[in-house]
This record gives sequence, C-alpha cells and structure tokens, in this order.
Amino acid sequence: MSESASCIFCKIIRGEIPAVTIHEDAQTLTFMDVRPASPGHTLVISRAHTPNLLEIAEIDLLAVASTVQRVARAVQKALSPDGIRIGQFNGAAAGQTVLHYHVHIVPMREGQKAGAHGREPANSEQLKALAAQIRAALEG
Repeated sequence: MSESASCIFCKIIRGEIPAVTIHEDAQTLTFMDVRPASPGHTLVISRAHTPNLLEIAEIDLLAVASTVQRVARAVQKALSPDGIRIGQFNGAAAGQTVLHYHVHIVPMREGQKAGAHGREPANSEQLKALAAQIRAALEG
C-alpha cells in the first residue's frame, strides 16, 4: 500500500473520510481540526502527498503559504482572536502526527495556554458553525 493510500489527509482529499471544509482549490484544502487546540483551529494541507517541509515541491509550498495567509486573515476577521499561532511540524520528534505536509492556524486568546494539538474531539456542530463563520469572512 502506498503512503498516500493510507494517509488520513489523502483520504480526506479523496472524500473517503468526512471533514468540515472551509476552502479548497486546485492545490490546497482547508478544514477544521477535529481535535482543536482552541476553537477555530484549522488545517491547511497540500493536495500533493508530501511528508514534510523538507520534501514538498516549491509550487505546492507557495500554494499552501498563500492559502494560510488568506485563511488566517479570515480567522482574524471572523473570530477576533488576540493572536493567531501558525504552526508546522516536521517529523514525529517535532510533534508531527500526520506525515502529510500541513499547517495549523490556531486562534489564541490573551492568557490562553494551548498545546500544539488538542486532546479532546470537538463538537461537530460547533466545528460546522465556526467553519461557516470563517468561510463567510473568507468569501466576504
């Protein structure tokens, strides 16, 4: 079995696993993290299966970076956090849990102590509501 065949993010891209999608284009997909570090935690992934920053093609990296900026602006507009953490991990030792290049966008509140990943699954209705707010800000 190829790496992409068993990759959870590739399965989301292929529609084999559901996700609460915010945005998609030819090179990227943005969706809500199901174990958010804070409300509004989103993931931007490359549609190309590449394990990490060290191996991703420049064209795919630039597409992800552009989408991250657009979505982070929408998160700021929609949720008005005090700050936004942008995170990207390379390798298990660095905290990468899915070996498919992706970037975390985590809205932060003053005094909030959030880890890189959430521990508990989010309420699906809350994820859908937050995604709708972010999507509206992205489109508006």
